[in-house]
Amino acid sequence: MKPRLYPTGPRPTDVYLFATCLVDLFVPQAGLDAVKLLEREGLTVHFPRGQSCCGQPAYSSGNPRQAREVARAQLGLFEQPWPVIVPSGSCAGMMRHHWAALFADEAADEARALDLSSRVYELTEFLVRVLDVDLGAAGAYADAARTQPDERVVLHTSCGARREMGTRVHGVEAVDALPGVTRVEHERESECCGFGGTFSLKHPDISGAMVADKIASACATGCNRLVSADCGCLLNIGHAAERKGAPLEVEHLASFLWRRTGGDAA
Repeated sequence: MKPRLYPTGPRPTDVYLFATCLVDLFVPQAGLDAVKLLEREGLTVHFPRGQSCCGQPAYSSGNPRQAREVARAQLGLFEQPWPVIVPSGSCAGMMRHHWAALFADEAADEARALDLSSRVYELTEFLVRVLDVDLGAAGAYADAARTQPDERVVLHTSCGARREMGTRVHGVEAVDALPGVTRVEHERESECCGFGGTFSLKHPDISGAMVADKIASACATGCNRLVSADCGCLLNIGHAAERKGAPLEVEHLASFLWRRTGGDAA
């Protein structure tokens, strides 16, 4: 993974949001909170209503042709030269690192995919690296943050987000900056939760064992909240914890950041 070069100069004034299919269908509040985080920084957020999926499920299942057609349906939706913000590290990784390869034999669409992929950012990456948002004790939201009760949480970063996008670093920076929040590392933090897209469908017993290990490790810290920027992992961990009766709630990082910095009460 090559280090990302971030733009210098004036802040952008307009951005696109690519919400992902899981946010759209299962965790819409995370998408709304991502919009609010960006709008609070003075940005105009554009949401092309024709968007659907990044194509990752088909791609990771070994079906590049189907993944290409899913990606092709998105290419014309982000024509303006604005950043494309994605509240999911794994989906952002698919768009940034794999879309262009899907069109390697189609010059026109390859060029469009390359242009779009160069503008893709995971949400937390964009907040801390491009906007340089100060979430800490001296930041603009510190007073609102201090009204929140102290909280201990564990952070989960999906495999794609961690290894393709390096977004664990950004998530750690954002969470660690929050007044009143203590992030606790656990023994199996770097391991997969067992979701893996279609992996959990093809290998349910292995997937179930992996998520059980993840939940046990998180609960062993004494924390009762797990925060992640990837909805597939959140759904897998959250539902498994509920079925097991484990005292572990899950929350999308966008919603966690919004809530901890005052949110709708600010």
